[in-house]
Order: sequence, then C-alpha cells, then structure tokens
Amino acid sequence: QVQLVESGGGSVQAGGSLRLSCTASGYMYRRNWMAWFRQAPGKEREGVAAIYTGGGSVYYADSVKGRFTISQDNAKNTVYLQMNSLKPEDTAMYYCAAGGLGLAQLSYRNWGQGTEVTVSS
Repeated sequence: QVQLVESGGGSVQAGGSLRLSCTASGYMYRRNWMAWFRQAPGKEREGVAAIYTGGGSVYYADSVKGRFTISQDNAKNTVYLQMNSLKPEDTAMYYCAAGGLGLAQLSYRNWGQGTEVTVSS
C-alpha cells in the first residue's frame, strides 16, 4: 500500500517561511515524479512544484518561482518544499502526490492527506 505522509504545515505571517515534508514508501519514491499541489478555499487544486527523484528534474508553477524550492533526500525517501517569502495568497491545503508526471495533476493516483498552510497579512 502506497503511503505518503506529509508534515510541516502551520500558520505564519506574510514574509515568513515554512518547510513541508513528504515521505513516501520506498518503491513509490524511487525513480518517480513527486509533486506538491495546493487547494485554496473555493478554488481548484493547482500544481506548485514537482521533482523527478531519479534525476532531479524540477518544475515550478510561475506563482512560486523564486520563492519555493523543492528538494529530495534519498536516504529518507522524502521530498521537501521550502517556502520562503510567503504571501497570504499561498494560504491553502498542500498535498503531496507521487507516481504521476510533472505538474500534470490528473496523472497522479497517489495522494497524501494534506497539510494546511495559513499565511496572515
């Protein structure tokens, strides 16, 4: 059974930072795309960042380029999303996903439970 366990959400003021973590079961982590998506209240879920764990290719949504960094720790089967210079519009539930392709949301079948991020102005 695939498990994706997220952590690291919380509440911060605008301009602050948070780091999200997503740990996957071994076979799901290796040589796979892992991605972060987010869904704000009343809005559709959107892609944030993705990384290919077998080669390090990354994609970012334009709205987070230069502020967010996705990275991996192969020893821990974990992908991180470092979020800096947070804005109120980054407030959302953040979901980790694995086994899809880049930021193509519909290609992902494995999802975590989500971790909430709230940015106050």
